[in-house]
Amino acid sequence: MVDEQNVQTINNQYLAFKLADEIYAIEIGQVREVLEFISISKVPNMPEFMRGVINLRGAVVPVVDLRLKFGMTQTEKTIDTCIIIVDIMIDSENTMLGVLADSVLEVIELESTQIEPPPKIGLRLKTDFIKGMGKQNEQFLILLDIDHVFSTDELLIVRDGSGSN
Repeated sequence: MVDEQNVQTINNQYLAFKLADEIYAIEIGQVREVLEFISISKVPNMPEFMRGVINLRGAVVPVVDLRLKFGMTQTEKTIDTCIIIVDIMIDSENTMLGVLADSVLEVIELESTQIEPPPKIGLRLKTDFIKGMGKQNEQFLILLDIDHVFSTDELLIVRDGSGSN
């Protein structure tokens, strides 16, 4: 006999990473790869959160600094700093984006019972980029909806500024 509760429990895998003292996570299905920190070429007239572009096997990939986007200080290069290459949707088009992280921790698996809805903070603060709050070993992880962290306008600027079409 099948236990119906276990059938309804869905396991989701996430890549956990640190920004400052907080732990964030992105669905593993959107993560293409994790790179050691490499040289980033600056692009003039880009928003502050866009650090520039990298050459990834011949493809121009924009790199953003989530710390700046989230109102923190700029990501500093350390031995653990890395670039997470993710796939995001911009105007129904799949686009590669590099996300700076202070460090990548691990791939974690969370059951639906370990995920709480995003906090309700009021109407003025936009939290639709938070899928939920994961709980693992009494610690919270902020589960990002990477497709909604940036507005469509911001992403179009990033995509168009990187030379992609």
